[in-house]
Amino acid sequence: MNITQVAKLFNLTAATLRYYERIGLIPPVNRKENGVRDYNEDDIKRIEFAKCMRNAGLSIESLIEYTSLFTEGDKTLKARKNILVEERQRLAAKLLEIEETVKRLDKKIEHYDGLLLKKENAIKY
Repeated sequence: MNITQVAKLFNLTAATLRYYERIGLIPPVNRKENGVRDYNEDDIKRIEFAKCMRNAGLSIESLIEYTSLFTEGDKTLKARKNILVEERQRLAAKLLEIEETVKRLDKKIEHYDGLLLKKENAIKY
């Protein structure tokens, strides 16, 4: 697949895919004789993983570290797991923060509902 096809598949820009390659999130992509990138199945899987992790909120730095360790093989299993555990803890804390914000917004909305009801009840028809 070429870069346009892969970008469309993942709803990314070609610039994002080139960036991922440049910073090491995906290894250098093979190129055809004319220089056009030719993404293979492994490249697609790595892009899919990177996009999933980015959508989950993992930092680029953590993904770069994880990818670097992944290329070193099984001797880095524990280190890779630690990255994922730390990122999960960070995301879980953020989720709690978001839940508290939603609760606060719900209370504010209820407050305004009460004010609106009072105003409506005060109107004489």
